[in-house]
Amino acid sequence: MNEDTDRHAHKMAKKKAARDKIMATKTEEKGLVIVHTGKGKGKSSAAFGMIFRCIAHDMPCAVVQFIKGGMSTGERDLILEHFSDRCAFHTMGEGFTWETQDKSRDMEMAQAAWAKAKELILDETNRMVLLDEINIALRYDYLDINEVVAFLRDHKPPMTHVVLTGRNAKEELLEIADLATEMELLKHPFRSGVKAQAGVEF
Repeated sequence: MNEDTDRHAHKMAKKKAARDKIMATKTEEKGLVIVHTGKGKGKSSAAFGMIFRCIAHDMPCAVVQFIKGGMSTGERDLILEHFSDRCAFHTMGEGFTWETQDKSRDMEMAQAAWAKAKELILDETNRMVLLDEINIALRYDYLDINEVVAFLRDHKPPMTHVVLTGRNAKEELLEIADLATEMELLKHPFRSGVKAQAGVEF
């Protein structure tokens, strides 16, 4: 048993030394472009996790929701009720596109959301801005992907993080992202007839 313990301790010490050497080279700080995409659940949930981290660190932040509309969500209710001094929250969409069934209205709302997003990103007091479900608006060409990419590349303040969520992220966006995560769908209760539930989906 002692030999196993010693072998394990030696192995972990070598790993720690290697890790410390790598970490010593990571000295830069910068505002990141972060993309959460894929068919799996958790894109917005993970992004809101980062927003709550910012709130916990007293870092001003902001959220623009492009699609979700007037539906009450736990994240929005909690932020508006308790953290509105640290996180500006703007729900700009009117619901999912199959609910509105009005392309021109959806485009108008997406453009208004993008205008608000740019304003919040350019405000350097905001350390993080979450553009929730913007990838859906980009997928349907409600917004010009080239304009979004050019703005993020050329005008985003250097220390501001911008998080963009939604499935089917466009390749142009992934190319300029510093961090991109694809959520892979393995199983989902919806396929078994289970509806969206509070605390899990919203």
